[in-house]
Amino acid sequence: MRALVIDDERLARKELINLLSSIEDVEVIGEAVNVDDAKEKISSLSPDVIFLDIQMPEKTGFDLLSEMDAVPDVIFTTAYDEFALKAFEVNALDYLLKPIEPARLTEAIIKLKTKLKNNADSTKDPEKVTIEGDKKLSLEDQVFVKDGDRCWFVKLENVRLFESDGNYIKVYFENNKPMIHKSLNALDERLDEKSFFRASRKHIINLSWVEGIEPWFNGGLVVTLKGGDRIEVSRRQAARFKDMMSL
Repeated sequence: MRALVIDDERLARKELINLLSSIEDVEVIGEAVNVDDAKEKISSLSPDVIFLDIQMPEKTGFDLLSEMDAVPDVIFTTAYDEFALKAFEVNALDYLLKPIEPARLTEAIIKLKTKLKNNADSTKDPEKVTIEGDKKLSLEDQVFVKDGDRCWFVKLENVRLFESDGNYIKVYFENNKPMIHKSLNALDERLDEKSFFRASRKHIINLSWVEGIEPWFNGGLVVTLKGGDRIEVSRRQAARFKDMMSL
């Protein structure tokens, strides 16, 4: 698996790279010294996992996640345990305290290998999406969602609905409905049309969450999602929706 080490301290990077070099199946493909450097390296190198320091000059590791549309798996490496709760709120794979113990690092790598193995039946490398370019976001990709002081690291297969609300989008997953500053049109261009459907000017639905379909006024449809959300499909989109959902 391909790893990128992100830390502003040269000795910390060197120590971690030395530890990783002794672990089978792990290849360190690069290192970054700050957030802007990391964004470029992630985009160009497409690592499977990033080892991410939190406290760095100007921007933190959390800032890096908030500035990206999609990121690889994240293992935080930090000298401070005060960020642990926030790290797991963004669904980080693990949280390693410096100085990093070899046993804890091995444990984190095993956790990562297990996750990648569970995704092995995917038709593409999971969790790897370049920040820029034409590649679409599919159900296997993870995205960083930040709303005020709260943040999440969400797999798109768990997002059932996107709803436009002015200049913001409400993201529906589990019992959460955070707001992100983005237009629905811009999001629609990034999502894989085989997995997500633009039901109307206001809604994009995850097709894998569709549980029921019924006729509605003026040739439209109402779609019921797992969990009970009912979304109207406009007349203009109804015929296309029927085609996509039919054998």
